[in-house]
Amino acid sequence: MAVPVIEPALPAMFDIVRARHPEDLDGRLRITERVVKSERIYTYQLQDRALWSATFDKPIFTLATRAAGSILASYADSSFATDVSVDGDEGDLFCFTTMLSGHITLVKKGNSTTTTDGRGLVWRPGPGGRLLISDDNARRNVFFKVADLEDALEQMLDERLRQPLEFGPDLDWGSGLATSLKRQLDFVMDEFQRPDGVASSPVALASLTDLLVALVLRGAPHNYVDQLDRAASAVVPAYIRRAEDFMRANGAEPIRIPQVAAAAGCSVRTLGHVFRHFRGSTPLGVLHAIRLELARDDLTRGASGFGASVASVATVARRYGFTNSSRFTAAFRRRFGETPSEAARRSARSSR
Repeated sequence: MAVPVIEPALPAMFDIVRARHPEDLDGRLRITERVVKSERIYTYQLQDRALWSATFDKPIFTLATRAAGSILASYADSSFATDVSVDGDEGDLFCFTTMLSGHITLVKKGNSTTTTDGRGLVWRPGPGGRLLISDDNARRNVFFKVADLEDALEQMLDERLRQPLEFGPDLDWGSGLATSLKRQLDFVMDEFQRPDGVASSPVALASLTDLLVALVLRGAPHNYVDQLDRAASAVVPAYIRRAEDFMRANGAEPIRIPQVAAAAGCSVRTLGHVFRHFRGSTPLGVLHAIRLELARDDLTRGASGFGASVASVATVARRYGFTNSSRFTAAFRRRFGETPSEAARRSARSSR
């Protein structure tokens, strides 16, 4: 049986632990504490009893982790079907799992949910939880602090939560904002592999975390979705309308958030509060999104008179403050599902 190979870019930046014998999977190595760092007890047991006394030349289990800010990213692979049970205290993290190969079944509170490469899994490690992991399994995990998500949710709802936040375990990566969430989770894993990526910049990481938290709460099913939808459908304050109008009118100018707040007629603090509540993002995040939209408008309607060349894309990108063309292309693709050049070419074909 082939042993899954760890993603080649991971070792440089990730903390890695490997097991070559089934006994290495017990609590003595405390493998999972690298992720959860708590009093929870994880029990790993190969489902095939004939393998319990075997020894292997290559690792049968690999776990790579990297923490930055309030986000923890991990990659794990398993050669053989494994039964993982969890006991102890309730976890303080939510885990969003993306499958690379194989499948996982989560069993909790008498219900079971199976995830494959087209679906995601959301779970909170805690007592009574159980994971049934398939043979030849590889997965990516991104962990968020429960407190961060609940604090952001309270800001969006503008009220205290009456019960803990609970997510539905099943995520359809091909539906709605879950698709955008999947792209951002993939982006996190890619960036955490780079020594000079977002994980190494506290300022950039804070902005990315805000975006991820908003997408998690908007794109994943949970017990406050209906209430959140009602709050989002409320009348948008004039502060936001004036701020967004100012951003669109000055997207190509070097404006700063205090200028936006002044144009909106409120303080920077108030501006941040209303944007988090009604837009689920920061003013800076909204400005970034508006600049991407303005750049797409220039490229697709040909207002700049450019074609779809690399030079034209770079010129439009710089016009709206995107000085790194590769990052601009990545951000554009995450938001619109195509590259700037593809958008320009598509528009040119449709106008013929």
